[in-house]
Amino acid sequence: MDCKVTSFMEDLNSLKIENLQKWFNDESRIWIPPAGEVVGARRILALFRAIFRKYEKLEWNVDEIFHLGNGKFFYETMSKGTIADKGIYSNQICTIVSFAENGKIKFLSDYFKDTSCFK
Repeated sequence: MDCKVTSFMEDLNSLKIENLQKWFNDESRIWIPPAGEVVGARRILALFRAIFRKYEKLEWNVDEIFHLGNGKFFYETMSKGTIADKGIYSNQICTIVSFAENGKIKFLSDYFKDTSCFK
């Protein structure tokens, strides 16, 4: 079942919004602190567009995936990239994701080891 996480991360690494559309619907929620929660596919995809524009290069490498049951997963990721006008970026991320029975993401939240680059 962690193939859903792997497939989502492959689509995320493509940095193409059209590849991410299939993962979200109007009930989907994303919370990436320190920002507030974002609800609905349209707003979530707009968030990803803004994130992708901020970076000259960006990729995520999943280290471990833990199945928590009932379509929920916890996984560790190393993100690396180049932030426009700020240089090289690297961060460890822990993610909690919950999938609906139809395969859409119900909830996703990222927790970053270092948030100083977002200030």
